[in-house]
Amino acid sequence: MRTQRRRQVCILLPNKQHLDCTVGVKARGHELLTGLLKQLGVGDLQVFSLAVLRDNEYLFLDLGQKLRKYFGKSWSRGSTTVPFITFLRVQHYVENGQLILSSRVQQLYYTELRQKVLHSESHHQEALFFQLAASALQAEVGDLEQREGNEEEKEQRQERLRRCYFLPEDYFPSWLIKRRGRDYLLQHCPLLHGELRGISQRQAVLQFIKEASSLQDGAVTFYRMRQEKKELKSSIHLGVTVKGVHIYQGVEGKLCPLYNFSWTEIDRFTFQGSRFEIAAVGSLCLPKLVYYTQSAFHSKHVLKHLSDCHRVHINTRDAVNYISQLEDMQGQQAHLLHVTTSRQFYKEAYICDMSRLRQRLQSRSQTSSTSDCSVAVGSITAWYREEDGEDEGSVTEFEFCSDESEEVFVDNPAEVSWLAELVHGVSVDGPLALPAPWTAVTMEMMQFLRGTADEGVSVD
Repeated sequence: MRTQRRRQVCILLPNKQHLDCTVGVKARGHELLTGLLKQLGVGDLQVFSLAVLRDNEYLFLDLGQKLRKYFGKSWSRGSTTVPFITFLRVQHYVENGQLILSSRVQQLYYTELRQKVLHSESHHQEALFFQLAASALQAEVGDLEQREGNEEEKEQRQERLRRCYFLPEDYFPSWLIKRRGRDYLLQHCPLLHGELRGISQRQAVLQFIKEASSLQDGAVTFYRMRQEKKELKSSIHLGVTVKGVHIYQGVEGKLCPLYNFSWTEIDRFTFQGSRFEIAAVGSLCLPKLVYYTQSAFHSKHVLKHLSDCHRVHINTRDAVNYISQLEDMQGQQAHLLHVTTSRQFYKEAYICDMSRLRQRLQSRSQTSSTSDCSVAVGSITAWYREEDGEDEGSVTEFEFCSDESEEVFVDNPAEVSWLAELVHGVSVDGPLALPAPWTAVTMEMMQFLRGTADEGVSVD
């Protein structure tokens, strides 16, 4: 009888693998997530969460809710004909891949972006797909083999590379292959790949993550909405990004941008049933935008995702600024120290001038009051009305905690060393006792990475 009170859930990973987790019939989402963490051997999934497919759209689980809310009556009956399937998907995209501390989680993040690139419809960004393919090849294949030889030998090697070096279908979307042809891609992509010679696998992955964020439909989660309540087809695509919300209209299979809102430009979101409103700040002089989701169930989960993404943006802002400053320093040093030869286009060398960085950060501290990075983020309030059968009359108010946090400036070179370790590639896949996702993430990264630097140990 006890075995009948257990349910097996299949979790599909971005790398096309799957894991099976067994939970109790009364289990909540966080219990399923805990089982997944144990199987993956990581302490926190950071940017990932579990999702279900509802009406051909991915919705992220509210981990505090019981799983039966997502699987219906078949969950209670213990149906053996209907599989209980969830998906591990990126819930929070990041501005910099180095914010993902675990190498395993970073690899899963890279894998999901790889799939999104293959299904991208950003036809106007063709050149970017060649850069992405080159970065992916460097990450997965390594340095492109180069050998001396006569012209005939070179031609034979080039022809051999074209046949077995890579498949265009694995690195380019189908429309681009159709537009340019396989031979064109096989001829030109190796040239770009060759330019990345000497870049490590990790750096190639980080470069791919950064480039994929530039795709119109890359680092973004889309939700389909209707312009009118009785419309049969959803033509509006609401895209949730790390910096805000983008709204597109689908026209003949293409996404035409309508509005791009940063978090600072949004006054509030309002959900009431399937009705969804966006109110911009008064200075934008825009009327309320009204769209309709597929159901009140969708509205509730879209709202929670918006709230969570905004919170992640606030909590990781300082860490992003620190990493950006060190990367700027890295670029300046690399410009002075790089070596270019006929075989090797560039090789970056990183030297962290702590005294100079300290001066830069102190200078920024004096001018922070007028800095674009210190714009106060207004509070965003969103409502939704419960209409899923529990309490149709209740209205729950969600207010984003978005007060501007105090900026922290580094006056001691020791305060920079922890992030230098991060840039150099500290892998932290152990079972970390992290706080709630992304809460005080900067302090957590500082404490942990400073400790690993002092001990000289790479935790993996």
